[in-house]
Amino acid sequence: MIYTVTFNPSLDYVVALRELRLGEVNRAEQEVLNPGGKGINVSVVLSNLGVCNTALGFLAGFTGRELERRLRAFGCHTDFISLPEGLTRINVKLKAECESEINGLGPDIPPDALSQLYEKLDALGPGDALVLAGSIPATLPSDVYEQIMARLSGRGVDITVDATNDLLRKVLRYRPFLIKPNNHELSELFGIPLETDEEIIRHARRLQELGARNVLVSLAARGAILLTETGEVYQSLPPDGTVRNSVGAGDSMVAGFLTGYQNTSDYQKALTLGLAAGSASAFLPWLATRDDVAKLLTNPIEYGI
Repeated sequence: MIYTVTFNPSLDYVVALRELRLGEVNRAEQEVLNPGGKGINVSVVLSNLGVCNTALGFLAGFTGRELERRLRAFGCHTDFISLPEGLTRINVKLKAECESEINGLGPDIPPDALSQLYEKLDALGPGDALVLAGSIPATLPSDVYEQIMARLSGRGVDITVDATNDLLRKVLRYRPFLIKPNNHELSELFGIPLETDEEIIRHARRLQELGARNVLVSLAARGAILLTETGEVYQSLPPDGTVRNSVGAGDSMVAGFLTGYQNTSDYQKALTLGLAAGSASAFLPWLATRDDVAKLLTNPIEYGI
């Protein structure tokens, strides 16, 4: 079973306007409400690709109940912890002449709720996989990813971490199965601009030396580079298409990669499916379905979808 953890999920209220006029009444031309959060996105795309998974995290209030209802409608299993106070946040995304976002704060997460999450994670064992994705709310310990990985160390759980800067650097010693920085995040980790493929590969290899087993570097229009724990380096361009939305594309790539590896045990096929899933979501207003991904593959059956 694959489990995802999203510490601060959201309902994303996406509003399209002809133009945003500050200080005036603005009327939407289109609007949509989607479940949001990096781990949530991974769960939705995994479900779309036919992979059984369980979304973990914290929910509060009527917004939390609606988020869970929508996730289940996508076929996701959920095992959230309900918080006694507060509301799951609403993030407002304004699409006008330029894009703007207003992200909510989210509820306070008390220590006993975090302990409940740890109890759920303690049940994971060999054959299970865990995805830790996104930032950590201010109400939680800043080392919560490290705490989780330390608890699960030696348990045979493959852990994927999609995070940035120190949050990512500090978990490398726990040997995550997969990390997925983009080229800009990789540059930030080392404090220098990385322009060429050779520079990117060299510094991704340094992350392996620090503990990461597999490093998947997304390069936007240039595709992705994968360094595997068995020593291979794979590089591939993305499928052709017009980018409409970058939100969730990286999460979709993670879901596609994990699906491909679970179905084939082949890293190169996992990279191909990851690129197809990430690209399919980028070509759409929201996250890709199985059919959207399959259209970008020569033989979907080869990848188990």
